[in-house]
Amino acid sequence: MKTVIDADYLRDRLQALLAIDSPTGFTDNVVRYCSRELERLGLKPQLTRRGAIRAISQGGRRQGARAIVSHVDTLGAQVKAIKENGRLSLVSIGNWSARFAEGARVTIYGTGDIHRGTILPLKASGHTFNEEVDTQPTGWEHVELRIDAITGSKRDTGALGIEIGDVVAVDPQPEFLDNGFINARHLDDKAGVAIMLATIEAFQREQSTAPVDIHWLFTVAEEVGVGASSVILPEVASLVAVDNGTSAPGQNSSEFGATICMADESGPFDYHLTRKLAELCMEKDIPYQKDIFRYYRSDAAAAIEAGHDIRTALITFGIDASHGYERIHIDALLSVAEALFHYVSSPIEIARDVKEFATVQSFTRQPEKDPTV
Repeated sequence: MKTVIDADYLRDRLQALLAIDSPTGFTDNVVRYCSRELERLGLKPQLTRRGAIRAISQGGRRQGARAIVSHVDTLGAQVKAIKENGRLSLVSIGNWSARFAEGARVTIYGTGDIHRGTILPLKASGHTFNEEVDTQPTGWEHVELRIDAITGSKRDTGALGIEIGDVVAVDPQPEFLDNGFINARHLDDKAGVAIMLATIEAFQREQSTAPVDIHWLFTVAEEVGVGASSVILPEVASLVAVDNGTSAPGQNSSEFGATICMADESGPFDYHLTRKLAELCMEKDIPYQKDIFRYYRSDAAAAIEAGHDIRTALITFGIDASHGYERIHIDALLSVAEALFHYVSSPIEIARDVKEFATVQSFTRQPEKDPTV
């Protein structure tokens, strides 16, 4: 696939994003990074009180604007309790299994200093517990955080400036291979953010034009269900979310090409918008497939639940072992970015979307058995 997207730029942005800890609730630093990059690309980002970003590329018309969204926040944990042995009990930030937390190196952002540590199962020594290491249950109540500091009691840990509620960020441990595979935690949705930045870079570099304003949105609490609930302006008519697609047994997603999600647990995505994305992929020779995600929601769901009357779609990059030890391929990132590049500059097909309310004469049509109705 020939693409206008700068693969090196996309890869560099992803590496930079992964280096910034940003579990939900601890996103100020990544918001600052994204804002600076948007400014460097010639846009003027605006931030909500909590840090969601909106940057607008002016098009031929303000009303009926298109929005593209991804989220900068990731999974993580918080200190639930300080144990008598000085170690920490944890509660997850976002929905992920403690199975994938075991062995993780982490940073504890204490009220005082910043500390390093490792998340371990309660029975971590095979020399002590023998087969019990393999038979112990999995769950957040069955792991603890060992702090890399001299502490053997609750009092010692408290003296380090660590308190209940402190944020624990999990190391991404990224590895970029020459064959295009990328292994890391938090590719959901740092890769989506990198895709959006690469799309904007190409849009600006090519001096592209759009029929309507393009709202580039970056949210800060998607992993806890908030997503794009409060960053969308009234003139937006459609929203395309960029996130991970689950390439797993029983799914049609792939680590190659773009995956257009037709429905998730919140229901079907907009018929006309998803069809437009698929037709663009076919027209521009962008490899793609369609899928449905049963245990999944995105920024789009949060926007609809917040009461925004907009069309929504979800375009994804296939990710193996989502919310675990994740892997993607650069091919999918480039495919999604290419699709977005052509989408934002494509003609408007549903003219009535300029208005919030219009007559039935201008309303859209879907296939029907009796075309006289």
